[in-house]
Amino acid sequence: MIITRLVSGMLADIDPLQPVVPAQLFTFYIGHWRVVVSNQMFMVFLCMLLLLIFMPLASRSKGMVPKGAKNLIESICMFLREEMARPVLGENTDRYIGFIWTLFFFILSLNLLGMVPFEKIIMLLTGRENHFGGAATANIWITGTMAIITFFMTHIAGVRQQGLWRYIVNLAPPVPWWIMPLVYFLEIIAALVRPFTLAVRLFANMVAGHIILAVVLGLILLFKSYEAAVAVLLGNLALSFLELLVALIQAYIFTLLSTLYISFSVSSEH
Repeated sequence: MIITRLVSGMLADIDPLQPVVPAQLFTFYIGHWRVVVSNQMFMVFLCMLLLLIFMPLASRSKGMVPKGAKNLIESICMFLREEMARPVLGENTDRYIGFIWTLFFFILSLNLLGMVPFEKIIMLLTGRENHFGGAATANIWITGTMAIITFFMTHIAGVRQQGLWRYIVNLAPPVPWWIMPLVYFLEIIAALVRPFTLAVRLFANMVAGHIILAVVLGLILLFKSYEAAVAVLLGNLALSFLELLVALIQAYIFTLLSTLYISFSVSSEH
């Protein structure tokens, strides 16, 4: 009876923007600085903690042949290194593969954790409203931070590989001298736009997915019938599997584009 009332209340309070809007959890002070921790920041820290715990445990194996989680992780790492990174980075692959692996697993984990309804689970268990959970990659500040990290990593890699002066000279491809100022200007604009496109692509796709799931679930209140509820729940289940695929694809696309940008910077030829 209590669970029924809780579920009814949750359906009545459905807001399509709720999964993607940050909510304040608590605040603390560092000196005179007031730090606000939102639900999406909490998810970032939770993701970091889970990866720091799970990845070392999953990589352990007593036998020579990897099994279970270790086999899955090694297969993903091998695919990213041999099929995605090496064709574009060549001999520089092993130098940057650690960053590439970290980027992929971090974004994928954030995407997947964002699909877990922590808020609803805690409410069902405790009967108390809370704001835990949420889609961290549906926050433009979080995706923007990852894009900025990729931006600096890209140009640091270029300067490290070629040297500062040579990297600046090779920023634009060889063209006739009279068109060089225009091409150089366009290359600078492209370099500044790349982190923006990385951030917005991931942010927009994750926001759209969570809003669609919430809107479809809200159709139960519109039709108010058991038949419609069953159809909506089945449709929502199918969309959830699609959202799993989107979470994987978006993590891969972000990582692939970051790898391409690094390859552009470490090569003297564009």
